[in-house]
Amino acid sequence: MFRNWRIDTVNGALLAAYFIPAWALVAFNIIVAPVHGLYERPSVAVALYLSDHLQMAGMDTVRAAWLLALGRLTVVAFFAIYLALLCIPRVRRNGGSDEALGIALTIGSLISFASMVMASKVGEMAALRLHATELLLLLGAAIVVVIEKPAAAPKKAETAASPNLQPLGLEQAELLHNR
Repeated sequence: MFRNWRIDTVNGALLAAYFIPAWALVAFNIIVAPVHGLYERPSVAVALYLSDHLQMAGMDTVRAAWLLALGRLTVVAFFAIYLALLCIPRVRRNGGSDEALGIALTIGSLISFASMVMASKVGEMAALRLHATELLLLLGAAIVVVIEKPAAAPKKAETAASPNLQPLGLEQAELLHNR
């Protein structure tokens, strides 16, 4: 069953197993209570940066929080699409699910990098470690996806399936004639 699972497939599935529940929970907390959800640990650096450095008003902060939640839910959705495509063996073998994984890795890396920069600007070390760890996970998976390509399908011998229509040699024709 696991003969055709590549390293990037397993790595992507493990990343999806982490990012889907973690980021979906954070995004839903932001959707339910935007300001309270934004000031929780995974997003506190973004909230402090928006309020201290950009001096956003209340409604603008809520809009920025919803935009962050939308970005996180987009990453969750692409990881979910990736897992759904992994269930189809033909797609998994050909690497057809790599596009969904690539989009999730790209958007997730951008969000984690921006959050990491904001955490370093406001001096929030716990958030900095969290976002740096997530960024390293996403970048490591992206490197594995780029380097490992799907295996080429083995070519089947077409002559074995079709009748032998090649012309006979002189020796073979004489053997057939003498019988």
